[in-house]
Amino acid sequence: MASLGFTQNDFRIFAIEGFSARMEQIAARVRPRLTRLGGELAPELASKLHMEFFPHVAKHMRRTVNPPAETWAAWGPSPKGYKRYGYLALCISTLGLHARVVVKSDADNRTEMARRIAAKSAALAKSLRGAKVARYDRWDFAAMPAEHAAGEEFFNQMSAALTKKTGAIDLGFGWPVREALRIDRAEIIDAFGELEPIYRILRSVA
Repeated sequence: MASLGFTQNDFRIFAIEGFSARMEQIAARVRPRLTRLGGELAPELASKLHMEFFPHVAKHMRRTVNPPAETWAAWGPSPKGYKRYGYLALCISTLGLHARVVVKSDADNRTEMARRIAAKSAALAKSLRGAKVARYDRWDFAAMPAEHAAGEEFFNQMSAALTKKTGAIDLGFGWPVREALRIDRAEIIDAFGELEPIYRILRSVA
């Protein structure tokens, strides 16, 4: 079993008060691990999902006051960056680990992404077979986000969210700390495999 290598103390970092103190520990302890995982998991994702991935790690460059409640490794279609596209992310917060597919509000071609998700909503629901998927787009970090059955209406809601002026989608699977400490790489890759039908649609307009 290939462990991700996170420890209990890594999750506790996100409870540290103060911007500088938390960022210092993220940079020292969490970011190096995410950088390593980003590079090591990229070829595994490519093999599983049959497309090329370039790894990136969050830098939180826009933050100067409020410390981040989570950080992440991201995989997308470009070596130059990931926020302009739909991307996959392995996120760590004080509550656990999270495997997600994300489109930020500043991504390119959101309207076309929305159109294609709506057109494929029935096929997506069939592909995910009613799996329970968490929505992170309005997550307050107080508890693990609620899970929703990934049916046709769920994807129509995702499509509608992308059409809004500051629209975004952020959804996936989460593991509380106790489970996250035991999870292995194969489980993470399998989770991204479950999200692959959604990501492939987003990727088709990259």
